[in-house]
This record gives sequence, structure tokens and C-alpha cells, in this order.
Amino acid sequence: MLSENNDMRKSRTLSTISAFILAMGMLGGCAGTDSSSKPVDATTSQTTTTTTQAVTTTTTTTTTTTTTQAEPEEPEVPLGELNLLTGEYTLSEGAVGKRPVAVMVNNIKKALPQYGIAAADIIFECPVEGGITRLMAVYADVTKVPDVCSVRSCRYYYPILALSYDAVYAFWGKDETIAKDTLERLDVDRLDGYRNEFIFARDKERGEHFSSEHTGYYKGSLTLEAYERSRIRSDLLPEKNKPAFSFSSEDKAVSDKSCKKLCVYFSDSYYSDFIFDSKDGVYYKLHNGKEHMDSKADVQLSFTNIFVLETDTSVINQQNGLISLDWTGGDGYYASMGTVVPVKWSKADEYADLVITNVDGTPIEVNTGKSYIGFTEKIQSNFKIKE
Repeated sequence: MLSENNDMRKSRTLSTISAFILAMGMLGGCAGTDSSSKPVDATTSQTTTTTTQAVTTTTTTTTTTTTTQAEPEEPEVPLGELNLLTGEYTLSEGAVGKRPVAVMVNNIKKALPQYGIAAADIIFECPVEGGITRLMAVYADVTKVPDVCSVRSCRYYYPILALSYDAVYAFWGKDETIAKDTLERLDVDRLDGYRNEFIFARDKERGEHFSSEHTGYYKGSLTLEAYERSRIRSDLLPEKNKPAFSFSSEDKAVSDKSCKKLCVYFSDSYYSDFIFDSKDGVYYKLHNGKEHMDSKADVQLSFTNIFVLETDTSVINQQNGLISLDWTGGDGYYASMGTVVPVKWSKADEYADLVITNVDGTPIEVNTGKSYIGFTEKIQSNFKIKE
């Protein structure tokens, strides 16, 4: 009995000791928490205060402000090589050093609208017989010439103008007098719809609405192939491998004289109006009072530069009304960026450059972009500034 009581007391004593040890262990576990062993938020600093009764944690939040610095602007990267006719860096690598092509384009009312002409770098407009005009569209990038319609016959002064840029002259037919003589005498490199049939065709769809003579088109994508097949020199002459104008480094007004609207008059039935758009920085062309459109591109013709060159014309064949045009020089006007300035122009011989200068003979700076060059009779009223 005594032994049992002793055992019971020992058991209670052990239980009491175990309970005391457990309690002390629990208390030590809370009080001895090491905050350094826990992960700490990068934006938060923690301060822990401990007493024998409780633990108090104070959290301070730090706000981080991030300042984003604007990256420096990268310089503009040219889209291509230098286009000698526009001064812009838009030329394909495959067209560098290659001869332009100059395509004769019908401009009578029955042949409108044309197509492929909006892509031209320079467009010439000159009077021909009967008070009408004809266009010559010049393309520097011979790897990207579109189909051009409708193509018409040669008038002798057009290939002379094309030689200013060492361009290959493309046309469909010619008069058998002065035009034929000029082409042969000057040995003009040319593509004729009657001789180089593979690069010309009739637009069958257009033929449903137009007479046959207004359906001929030039297959622009075959230009370089046509040079090769026709054994035409494809590389520019060294003396022609240069910009067509003295191009300005930035677009700017050419004078303080306003020229927002202008008219180039050829006859009562044929005249070209140009309206300056300050937002686009170009003149939009109207043909006989209506928007001059490229039907496939579905855009109105537009130009950065308008050159109006005065000349003398006369009828040389009373039967067919063919005219001569003095291509050697005279006075003129240059309009760009809503302003205009008088100029002089000259061409020393058939092969020489077409040179446009200030009235005093000094070189004139030309804004980069497409150009319209119109030749009109030397009469004051043929060039009108409307606004």
C-alpha cells in the first residue's frame, strides 16, 4: 500500500515537472522568435519590440517612385537609295545607276482616266496639235514602274526633253516626218509599241469602254528586261548620274510671294490648275477643272514642285496641225510650298541637261519631291496666280 502511494506521488511529480517544462518551452518559443529568419518585403522595414507579456510589431511602408527617362530619338533611316529625280531616299538598290524611262501618255478627255502616272517622279505637259496636251511621265526606279495607260505617239520635242536625264523613251507610234527624223538623227534609245511588242499591250477590260487607241499600255515591270532584250544601255552616262536639281536640305518657301492656287493655260479646252495643301505640303492637280486622277492607284496627282516654262510654239504642218516647240530656253516660274518665284530655264543642245536657275543665273534650290514641268506659250495670261 505504501509502495503504491509512493508510486502515485512519483507519477504526479513527474506530470507536474513535465507540464512546467512544456509551459516554459512554449513561452520561450514566442519570445525568442528571430525575425531575421523570415523573408522580408523589399519595400518594407520591420521593427519588433518584445516584452514578457506580448509582442508588438510595427511596419513602415516605403513608397518607391520610378522616373522614366525618355529615350533619345533615333535618327531617321533612309528607306532606300537617292532618287536623282526627286532628291528623296526612296530608290531601290536595283535601280541605282540605271537609266530612267520616260513614257508618253495620252491626255485627251476621251482617254481619261489614265493609270500608272501617279508613280512618276517628273511629269511633263506640253501642247501638241489642236490645242490639246500630251504628258511624258518619267520614272527613276525602273524596278518599280507600274503599268502605264494609255500610251500614245511621239512628238519630236519629248525625246529631246527625255535626253536631259538620259532616259529611255517609250511611246506607241510617231509621225513620219519630224518625229521620225529626230529619233533617228539623235539615235534615241527607245521602246516603240510597234517594234517592241512584248512590253506593250491592249487593256481588254478598258477596251469595253474606250476606243482601241486609248487602251494601249506599257508593261512597267518589264522595263529592265526590255532594256536587255532591245540591247539598250541600262546604266546612266557618268555625266548624267547626278541629281536633276540642286535639292534643298529641307522644305521651305521659295519666296515671300503667295501662290496657293495657280493655273497653267494651254488653250480654252486644256488647262491645268494646282491647289496647294499646306497639311500635305503638295499641290493637287486638276485637269480642265476636274481632279486629275490615277484610276488604279485611286489618287489625285500631286507635286511638291511646279515649274511653268514659257516658250514659243508654231504650226509646222498645216495638214495635221503638228507644232514646233522651242526647247532651248526662256523665262518661267517655280512654285513650291505655297509660294512662287520667277526663274530662267535653258537647254544648250538636244543632249544637254534641262537647267533651271534664278533670274540672275545662280542655281535655284528645289524642294525634294515630285515635279510637274509645264511648257506654255510665252503669254503673260498663260500663267495665272489665283490666290
